[in-house]
Amino acid sequence: MNNFSDTDVAQLADLFHLLGDPTRLRIVLSCLDAPIAVGDIGATLQLSSSLVSHHLRLLRAARIVKAERQGKQVFYSAADAHISGVLADMLEHIAEPTNGIDP
Repeated sequence: MNNFSDTDVAQLADLFHLLGDPTRLRIVLSCLDAPIAVGDIGATLQLSSSLVSHHLRLLRAARIVKAERQGKQVFYSAADAHISGVLADMLEHIAEPTNGIDP
């Protein structure tokens, strides 16, 4: 059994808590393929830019997404391959047949 510190467990729980919100999760998923601007995220997800910006602030603070300024616009993407990988793995997991296991 791995020995994880209480701090490690708390940080991981916070990360999953942030990703547990459907709106934030949809925002992160929209940032996986290519960097995307706040307005484009809002238009795609039918959310206001101010709501998207609020969620992005939380996601940036948790190092789930990163921001890159290009001129007057800021583009958001997954912070690193770990975030992309975890979400890709979980999407594959939910797509798997249950093989008789009760949900």
